[in-house]
Amino acid sequence: MTTRIVLADDHRIILEGLEQLFRRESDFEVLAACTNGEMALEAVREFHPDVLVLDVDMPRMDGLTVLREIQEARLPTRVILLTATVGDADVLEAMRLGAWGLVLKEAASVKLVESVRAVHRGQRALDQSLVSRALEKVVRHPDGREKLLSPRETDVVRMVAAGLRNKEIALRLSISEGTVKSYLHAIYEKLEVHGRVELTLYAQEKGLL
Repeated sequence: MTTRIVLADDHRIILEGLEQLFRRESDFEVLAACTNGEMALEAVREFHPDVLVLDVDMPRMDGLTVLREIQEARLPTRVILLTATVGDADVLEAMRLGAWGLVLKEAASVKLVESVRAVHRGQRALDQSLVSRALEKVVRHPDGREKLLSPRETDVVRMVAAGLRNKEIALRLSISEGTVKSYLHAIYEKLEVHGRVELTLYAQEKGLL
């Protein structure tokens, strides 16, 4: 099965290297090679690739902004961010925005190729050293893990901790019970808790009540 990809990096020598890398593989089709963020976003909108391999530090729209635009437009393309260095806050933001992969440029080329294949199969390909470091730093702060939650998710946590059931939460937020369940599923995954009791303990610990 062919994986249709768009490549984006502002360093032409790296971009050309990426093109050669993927064109050597029979299961990839390179649709476009872009040197700035605006070009990358336009290519995604025009070609609807399966995967976008995107440098984080790009001119005329950085990688996280491109990722945010793709998410807000609900485009189906899955994004792998490619970076030389990335701060903990950017790692967390990339995860929040739904990045499917995060690969260091220093990694072996075979790792990038396998990461793209994995993402096309529906698997995440996030560099575990970067993610672990970012999450550990967040947890060390008194209000750490709350930063992983959206304002609406934080509201749901508070209501659960206050003893409200899904139906009551849905009524208060003017959403369906199904949407409440979706929020809870995302919250459990982000906070690595299992059920309402652990979530309530977390809320008490963080002073969200």
